[in-house]
Amino acid sequence: MTRIIFMGTPDFSVPVLQKLIDDQYNIVGVVTQPDRPKGRKKVLTPPPVKVEAEKHGLPVLQPEKIREKEELDKIFALEPDLIVTAAFGQILPKELLDAPKLGCINVHASLLPELRGGAPVHYSIMQGKAKTGITIMYMAEKLDAGDILTQVEVAIDERDDVGILFDKLSIAGAKLLSETVPLLLEGKITPVKQDEEKATFAYTIKREQEKINWAKTGEEIYNHIRGLCPWPVAFTTLDGQVVKVWWGEKVEAEEKAEPGTVIGFEKDGFIVATGNETAIKVTELQPAGKKKMKGEDYLRGQALQIGSILGL
Repeated sequence: MTRIIFMGTPDFSVPVLQKLIDDQYNIVGVVTQPDRPKGRKKVLTPPPVKVEAEKHGLPVLQPEKIREKEELDKIFALEPDLIVTAAFGQILPKELLDAPKLGCINVHASLLPELRGGAPVHYSIMQGKAKTGITIMYMAEKLDAGDILTQVEVAIDERDDVGILFDKLSIAGAKLLSETVPLLLEGKITPVKQDEEKATFAYTIKREQEKINWAKTGEEIYNHIRGLCPWPVAFTTLDGQVVKVWWGEKVEAEEKAEPGTVIGFEKDGFIVATGNETAIKVTELQPAGKKKMKGEDYLRGQALQIGSILGL
């Protein structure tokens, strides 16, 4: 039987691994990131893929740096015919890409060559796309630039956040992989080169990208908020303090004001002016040093006024 190594780390990867198990492939090893401290108490926590692999008695490797010879030798010792990756979290060196006779394939959460990189789900929402998808492709040394094997589109609903879309794409990725691997093993897929001129990138999001620019349109700000929810979460400032904005709604502005100005109140939140006639009603937020709360709970304990300005 074909000897397969699976490489993945977060929740996104779990249904993909589960599908390989359900399809009864010979998984000779699972490679994932090391256990990491989580939460305020910094409890050492295994990645979701490790938890799933151990449920099925699969051997698990957790290299801190996969490029080190000692770690590579452990993988080579498993003699894989095929390596399947899905959000593993480390770049594979050339000697590992070249090792399996059937190559290394990756389940990537975008319609390549669009949104190469580590945050394609976030960017697809932040850019206001109506659809994204899954691409299964051969891995190459250049970031997400390998030849495409198969693709499937996934619609983005206007109320999808990153968590919801991750779940949709994870399920779609597992299904597409299940359809792709048999064709690959039978030599029935003709890989297609990516069009480099159409390549766009979704690099890891930096802290400064999380800040809301109230001068943008309400539509852009709404996409920004949901494209960072539930992680890493958009933020603004009020009276010099950081306020995380977990959720907001698009509403029609009843009056013109400078972007970032509080222009109204409703039971479930406060309304902020943007760069156009579409305002944002902040309905879920987290002031500095406090827990996440509903807009109505925040308003009960705050002296927020019409004319208060966010983002300064």
